Amino acid sequence: MAKYKCLNPIAEVGLKLFNDTYEKVDDIEAADAILVRSAAMHEMEFSKNLKAIARAGAGVNNIPLDKCAEEGIVVFNTPGANANGVKELVIAGMLLASRDIVGGINWVQTAKDNPDVAKLVEKEKAKFAGKEIEGKKLGVIGLGAIGVLVANAAKRLGMEVYGCDPYISVEHAWNLSRDIKYVKTREEIFEECDFITVHVPLLDETKKMINKDTIATMKDGVVILNFARDLLVDDDAMEEALKSGKIAKYVTDFPNAKTAGMEGVIAIPHLGASTEESEDNCAKMAVKQIADYLENGNIKNSVNYPSLDAGVCHCTSRITINHKNIPNMLSQFTSVFSSCNMNIENMVNKSKGEYAYTVLDVSEVVDNTMIEKLEAIKGVLKVRVIA
Repeated sequence: MAKYKCLNPIAEVGLKLFNDTYEKVDDIEAADAILVRSAAMHEMEFSKNLKAIARAGAGVNNIPLDKCAEEGIVVFNTPGANANGVKELVIAGMLLASRDIVGGINWVQTAKDNPDVAKLVEKEKAKFAGKEIEGKKLGVIGLGAIGVLVANAAKRLGMEVYGCDPYISVEHAWNLSRDIKYVKTREEIFEECDFITVHVPLLDETKKMINKDTIATMKDGVVILNFARDLLVDDDAMEEALKSGKIAKYVTDFPNAKTAGMEGVIAIPHLGASTEESEDNCAKMAVKQIADYLENGNIKNSVNYPSLDAGVCHCTSRITINHKNIPNMLSQFTSVFSSCNMNIENMVNKSKGEYAYTVLDVSEVVDNTMIEKLEAIKGVLKVRVIA
């Protein structure tokens, strides 16, 4: 029986997808798999029994990816499962930045006990007038699952939309409206757009991509929206630009000690994926990926190991090997099988950076002697038999 541990509450609609061969446990040492949302895992020690970790969400900053890879633990995330929830909040963020809705609501609260509040409304409402987003130019940097949805939705709202992503996938390219103006560099977006929204991962090349130099190239009165990662924006440069009026509003889903009280910032408490639907979708995707890996050895949406689909396991034994991506590994694997007089019916191998993953199907029962021989090969990190 496979055992799993939840480090955070995981939507029951997802956990129900585990069949009766799975058991939820409290003891993390006994777990074959861990499901997590926001719990910090960097200081954790993992048992040799642990085979997989699934993050019910896209970001994996709370998980020690290199350490897991080195121990043969596959880490999954759930890209796209919360995309619609984030998309809707991005659109809301644009509207909040264009119309002083927050200021107006706050003013009503100060006047709510005044018996003449209805008359005061007509007198004061001009202070909260704004602009419409129809006809404005929106630049979307990063056309993944969320960026594509934002771009398409904004186009339907009458905006002129520019998109930029040098690594756009074929799937996302097909889903992108043909009316989106695809540009090759984000500098074109910085120069042209009234609104700029970022939907990229935090990498060395994207860290503080919104900075003093890039802000200088933007139109006066631009609105910046950040529902991706806090560190994509240089807070000091943002503060200076807001004070000068170069940037009209900064909408962020990641308030910190500096931005939370910064004039001109609309700070939202990380609500992008905080919908029932997003949490359900993430839970279901995470559970399906864990089950397919434990039952069939297949990997989909891993952040530290390559994707590999060997299909449903129908053979007598399926052997999966997590290993370093170094020369001569496959020949050593096949030599072990040959020495045990065992024929390989099917073999699939994929690599990703420093790590690789191999699945081998055989029509015989695999004994401990063979497993020990495979584990003894230098560079092998974890060997598993799926019967």
